[in-house]
Formats: sequence, structure tokens, C-alpha cells
Amino acid sequence: QVQLVESGGGLVQAGGSLRLSCAASGSIFSIDAMRWYRQAPGKQRELVAAITTGGSTNYADSVRGRFTISRDNAKNTVYLQVNSLKPEDTAVYYCNALIRRSYSDFADYWGQGTQVTVSS
Repeated sequence: QVQLVESGGGLVQAGGSLRLSCAASGSIFSIDAMRWYRQAPGKQRELVAAITTGGSTNYADSVRGRFTISRDNAKNTVYLQVNSLKPEDTAVYYCNALIRRSYSDFADYWGQGTQVTVSS
């Protein structure tokens, strides 16, 4: 069993910050890329940020310069520091990871999501 659990969401005013966390647990052989997505009501889920095992990062244009993704491989955890928040950042934020449970057994896993609400 492999599980991803997000935390750190909440209610903030525009301009505020949060630190989202996503911890993977269970029978994990290795974790490849880890990603953060978000989905607002009535909208498509979109990729926000991604990070490789080696630490290379990629960001959506809408969050570049405001959000920072990082990971702690020893803790099987990925973080998303979200700064200078805007009302349009309001969404459920999900973490995603390609996880190997053995040498030949791998799959994409998703967390349950954490709500980020930004008021004007």
C-alpha cells in the first residue's frame, strides 16, 4: 500500500503565503518525479510545478517567481511554498508522484488534495 497525504492548505488573504506538504508512505522502492497540480471548481486540473529526483524544477507561467517546489528524498516528501497569493490561486492542490513499489512495479499516485482559499 502506498499513500500520499497533503497538508498545509488553508484560508489566507491576498498577498499571504502557505507551505504545502505531501508525504508518501507505504511500500516504496523509489520515487521518481513529484508534481503539484491544482483544480478550481469548473476548471481543468493543471500542472503547477514539478521536480525530478535530482532537483530540477519546472513551473507554470502563472506561478513562476511566486511558488517554489522542493523535496526531501530522505522523508519521501515534496513541498510547495506558495507566496504572494492571489484570489485566482484558489483551488484544491494535489500532489502526484510516480512511485516504484518494486523494481518492475510502478504507478502514478495521487493525494486527496488540500484546499487553498485566497480572499481579496
